[in-house]
Amino acid sequence: MFLTDRPGITIVDGGLSTQLEVMGYDISGPLWTGRALLEQPGAIEGAHRAFVEAGADVLITASYQVSRAGFIAAGLTADDADRCLLRSVEVARAAGAPSTIVAASVGPYGAIGHDGAEYRGNYGLSARQLRDFHRPRIEILAGGSPDLLAIETIPDVREVEAIADILADFPLLPAWLAFSAADGAHTCAGQPIEAAISVAAAIASVQLVGINCTAPQFIPELLGRITATTEKAVIVYPNAGGVWSAQNGSWREVPPAMVAAAAASWVELGATWVGGCCGTDATAISALRSAAPRAGSAPSGADLGWGVGKGRWHSS
Repeated sequence: MFLTDRPGITIVDGGLSTQLEVMGYDISGPLWTGRALLEQPGAIEGAHRAFVEAGADVLITASYQVSRAGFIAAGLTADDADRCLLRSVEVARAAGAPSTIVAASVGPYGAIGHDGAEYRGNYGLSARQLRDFHRPRIEILAGGSPDLLAIETIPDVREVEAIADILADFPLLPAWLAFSAADGAHTCAGQPIEAAISVAAAIASVQLVGINCTAPQFIPELLGRITATTEKAVIVYPNAGGVWSAQNGSWREVPPAMVAAAAASWVELGATWVGGCCGTDATAISALRSAAPRAGSAPSGADLGWGVGKGRWHSS
């Protein structure tokens, strides 16, 4: 069974860092949620569980910020990073219901620089350098037997081209690929979204394509362009669209009901998997769940016909 054979609308969780902050945890620092994986895995599990209780069908692991290069730069080791990658899948699995789909997060190269590069792309790296960065992460995550890979917040189609070479070695591991967008027509690196989606959709193991961590006002136009480009299923989980108030010196939060209403419109425009990213906590996901038709009984990873056992995704 393919992920996209699921009836109804599939609800993806919200911003893990946002939920952790709502629960009172400090995730500041270069490793972000990766630090919590090292020091407080119970906090990650609690945040995941809050999303499940809110109605999420899919949990995205806390591996977005985890990489060997990032951990070494923070004074840790490559082995620490590898352990955290595996732990991220274990913790999400422990927090979910039997039917919960666990998506192993693969964040962009730019996320390790802490300088906003994940929203610019154009890293100046070769395809080989990008492959060398991503391959160990994908190999370790695949060894943890998630239900799929969530390749997310990718700003630049050149990074997708590098990742595609790696995914070819894991033909049985399903994936989604979500870009970050600068506006209603372009990736953050400035490429037409149609061109980016075409590259992503051409990867055999990629079952869903779409957008995440992007201002929600751009989603309707982006959806129109995406659905005109590919027949593959579409996933969207933008940020909450909060607005900074200079007068109050704080973020003006978007009411959960507004998030839910927007998500209902995304469904009408062709998205079948919807959720939230930064600024979206369990309360918003609960509202979104109420606004969207519930997906059919969600099969567990073991029921999806993708094999069992550690390392099951590799072609060899």
